[in-house]
Amino acid sequence: MVYIDSWDDFVERSVQIFRDDPHSTRYVMKYRHCDGKLVLKVTDNRVCVKYKTDQAQDVKKMEKLNNIFFGLMVRGPDVDIAEVTGKEPAEQQVSKKGRGRRQ
Repeated sequence: MVYIDSWDDFVERSVQIFRDDPHSTRYVMKYRHCDGKLVLKVTDNRVCVKYKTDQAQDVKKMEKLNNIFFGLMVRGPDVDIAEVTGKEPAEQQVSKKGRGRRQ
């Protein structure tokens, strides 16, 4: 087991592990409330990488990693990560003028 210090390195290595063997890759989240620590682990029974943090802002990063893994699982391991994480431009929203009743 290897603890990765950099978040970007952890994401890159995790995605690579998933792409190498998507059927046996596992992603585990463990939170200890008494310590306030979050540990993320990705393994395929040969390689295991871990990321440990106690920062609250890293929860957003964890959500993005979840979205990356969901996208890779649904679209296949060969999909570009930019397609998974990039938000497509939203359709132009119709402005709601005069929220009151018409006169």
